[in-house]
Amino acid sequence: MKNELPSDISQLLGGYSPDRFLKLFWHKKPLLIRRAVPAMKALVSKAELFALAARDTVESRRVARTGRRWTLEQGPFSARELRSQKAHPWTLLVQGVNLHHDAADEFLRRFAFIPAARLDDLMISWASDGGGVGPHFDSYDVFLLQAQGLRRWRISMQEDRGLVAGAPLKILRKFRPEHEFVLEPGDMLYLPPGCAHEGVALGECMTWSIGFRAPSAQELTRGLLEHLADKVQRQGMFADPDLRPARQTALIDDSYLAQAMRLIGKVQPSREEVAGFLGTTLSEPKANVFFDAPKAPLGRAGFVRAIGRLGVRLDPRTRMLHRDNWLYINGETVQPAPAVLRRLADARYLESVSATEAAAAGLLYAWYQHGWLHAGRTT
Repeated sequence: MKNELPSDISQLLGGYSPDRFLKLFWHKKPLLIRRAVPAMKALVSKAELFALAARDTVESRRVARTGRRWTLEQGPFSARELRSQKAHPWTLLVQGVNLHHDAADEFLRRFAFIPAARLDDLMISWASDGGGVGPHFDSYDVFLLQAQGLRRWRISMQEDRGLVAGAPLKILRKFRPEHEFVLEPGDMLYLPPGCAHEGVALGECMTWSIGFRAPSAQELTRGLLEHLADKVQRQGMFADPDLRPARQTALIDDSYLAQAMRLIGKVQPSREEVAGFLGTTLSEPKANVFFDAPKAPLGRAGFVRAIGRLGVRLDPRTRMLHRDNWLYINGETVQPAPAVLRRLADARYLESVSATEAAAAGLLYAWYQHGWLHAGRTT
């Protein structure tokens, strides 16, 4: 079964095909898309968003501005804290809404033309009149979709990245906007990495941010070295059969250094080792993600019958990737990976799984028991 893109993908991208959009704009220049989602409906209400921000398993922040002074608070927040009236503009930011809300997760799949390894999450910001987080830039690509109300965006491709000293947020010290737009519900703005931007709510509003992973060279290098230390065994041992008497007992001499460098220099990871590192790392859920086992689980036979009749879907919190005959799910590795599992990783929902496929992929039932996937399209 092919992982098909939504039929309205051209509308979502302002009339561009995914191929054309990626060629002209992705990682290159901003794009304003009017009516990207016609008749936009807030799939997540203000009350639901506030309820998520009250949970300790959900990452949330509150940003407020009084004149030139900014404050940042980390959640969770009580309902009373969020509902109390505030005289100054403020914004609530809730990360990973797609992990906790099926409709939000389904919406996020509209962006499946971007590889899942790059897709991060859906953040929703609710702001009071005048609320925002100040002029800043991100190191990753982002789509900013207006869900409710109006927000004025000012953007700039300026090279000056100097930040306000001592601020709790990364706010640009000098912001020189080049373009200004007011987004209405359904409008969307795409910004490449490094594009400076500032959004200010014009009345109460809600904005959805579809963000993407962009690990730094430092993060990848450190992570790969840690992965190799745990997974890979290297041969060889230090030896000095031609050792001569030391003139300076405490000196690390050139011969010791040279041999150590030769041993360390043998650490040259193969493509397979790097692929394994990426698979386990990129499929690893974030630290605050927890899965819920089914309250009244089906028996194995009942589960096989259910997915044959109703299909199987991944839980929104599950991250599942594959390469060649390897599959990576929530930080774990499966090899060899049956074709049905690779199809599930791509589509995230299969309409049906035959008894033969279920038998070939016996892990499905164990993952169901863990809460990583579910029988049927909806709970």
